[in-house]
Amino acid sequence: MIYFEDDKLTIRNMETEDVQVFTDELIAQGWHPDIAGYMSRLKDQTEGKCIALSAVYEGCPAGYVYVYLHVEEGPFKGKGWPIIVDFNVLKKYQRRGIGNRLMDAAEQVAGQYADTVCLGVGVCDSYGTAQRMYVKRGYIPDGSGVWYQGRQCVQYETVCTVDDDLILFFSKQLRGD
Repeated sequence: MIYFEDDKLTIRNMETEDVQVFTDELIAQGWHPDIAGYMSRLKDQTEGKCIALSAVYEGCPAGYVYVYLHVEEGPFKGKGWPIIVDFNVLKKYQRRGIGNRLMDAAEQVAGQYADTVCLGVGVCDSYGTAQRMYVKRGYIPDGSGVWYQGRQCVQYETVCTVDDDLILFFSKQLRGD
């Protein structure tokens, strides 16, 4: 399915062929992606658990995001809100508006299921751009503090080395009902 299209950018459902491109490109960026993770997300899409979106810029996969229809953990579990997961635009395609278009599509999808959408974002500086973008788009912190691996952190507790699993949760009302 196509969610957005203009002369340079298409936002569509992720396809199996995208997986290898994203894996190779992220390795080139110095990351260590696991292709099995992408395949698992595609399986979830096939099973109706999520919608996997790819941004294709001038014919090349440039970014992706997943919209899961049910929150499995964290402060929004059981609220019936979709959650946006794993938002990423490859570095060589950043600063072209792709991320905002991808988020527009993700919010459009989420809005078909609920009036509110949520997400979690890492707290280290590598997530700074995403943190700022979410706030500019109207996301607000839920107030539950920092979470690690699905568990709310307690003040003064030693939890972890700061990694990708240390997150803050945000939500955004998509429409008033």
